[in-house]
Amino acid sequence: MPADSTLPGLPSRPAFWQEQLGGFLLRFRGPKLGDEPQPPPPPDLAPFEPVAIPRTSGPGSLSAHWFPASGKPRGKVLLLHPWLVWGQAYFYRRGRIEALRQAGYHALTVDLPGFGGSGAPHGLYHRAVSDAHSWLENREPDLPLHAWGVSSGGYWAHPVISSGSSVLGAFYEDVSPHLLEWSWRMYPWGRPFYLFFRTVIPRAYRFIDMRRHAAARKAAASFYVSGERDLGVRPSDTQDLARAAGGESLIVPNAGHLAAIKLANQEVLARALETFARAESSAPRASR
Repeated sequence: MPADSTLPGLPSRPAFWQEQLGGFLLRFRGPKLGDEPQPPPPPDLAPFEPVAIPRTSGPGSLSAHWFPASGKPRGKVLLLHPWLVWGQAYFYRRGRIEALRQAGYHALTVDLPGFGGSGAPHGLYHRAVSDAHSWLENREPDLPLHAWGVSSGGYWAHPVISSGSSVLGAFYEDVSPHLLEWSWRMYPWGRPFYLFFRTVIPRAYRFIDMRRHAAARKAAASFYVSGERDLGVRPSDTQDLARAAGGESLIVPNAGHLAAIKLANQEVLARALETFARAESSAPRASR
């Protein structure tokens, strides 16, 4: 399935029936998850506050946790998890929350719809990211807001940022430019289905091309990380997204999917903090 060679401005939203159908098809043919209980934050991440974020569409609320900064806060960061059964609990390891807090950032972890204590999916997942963004935007509103998304979490952050959000700095790990292009390589047995998606709901197909969103409207600073041996998110995919967003990229040698943070932990954490600091220093004062 070749990628589109032309990437115009902000892609138009699909009709809601297309979005509903697209979301259903993505979940139907996407990687299946087990049914495991999500652990609470470990004691060494205290203090933290459980939060229920209202949804503008879809049932229930979004389950989240607020982790206040250590000392005087300088900003706040929305953490968006990959497509793993643990949901927001994915961030309880690898030091992201600890690094953010020590640098003066509040952190908000959130379960996307269908994960943890969040309500069921409704349409595409950018809607839930937008709800979490709005909640965080209104909490300590004078502080700069940043986003840190991993894999699918970073993927669905792109439409929110391109729609004109207040996100200043964006840091992404292992994000594919297009879920169906990723699926075309990783699950070739499903290619008739992917062609069906592209043909029957073309506006939804274009809308989930994250190169379009990255190029349409940019954060003040953005950074993309992935692994050299990631078969789904190739180094060229990461570099293309970074180029479209006017950002930077890092390809970690010998790392597969979700392994860059394991093999280059301190470098990944440092690059994230540098990205947020650069975004704050380069943004107009009125936008902070």
